[in-house]
Amino acid sequence: MKASIRITDAEWEVMRIVWGQAPVPASTVADALEKRKHWSLATVRTLLRRLVNKGALDQQQEGKRFLYRPRISMDDCVRKESESFLDRVMGRTPPATVLALVEKANLSKDDIQELRRLLKEKEKEP
Repeated sequence: MKASIRITDAEWEVMRIVWGQAPVPASTVADALEKRKHWSLATVRTLLRRLVNKGALDQQQEGKRFLYRPRISMDDCVRKESESFLDRVMGRTPPATVLALVEKANLSKDDIQELRRLLKEKEKEP
C-alpha cells in the first residue's frame, strides 16, 4: 500500500467486503452495509469512488454497472495501519505494544505458531 493512502473507518467497512467478495458491484456492497450500517447506495458509491481515487480499488465497467477489485491486499493495508498506529499512539515502543496486544488477543493455535516462527526469526537477526 502506498504510504499516502489513508483509509477511514467507513472505507475500511467497504474494503472488508471488497476483499471478501471481489469482483463486486456497488449494489452488493450496499446490500451488505445497509444491514449493518444502514448506509444507502449513494453513500456506498461515494466511499467506493473515494477508494478508487486513493488507489485502493480498481473499477471496471461491466455492462451498465461497475465491478470493484482491491488494488492493495488486506495484509499490506493492516501492516501499514499498524505501523501508523504505532507511530501516532505508541511512540514506537514495540515491546510493550506487542506484549499488550498478545495478552489481549484471542489467538488460535495457528496464530501462536506464526508468532513463534516470527520470534525465532527475530532471534537470528544481528
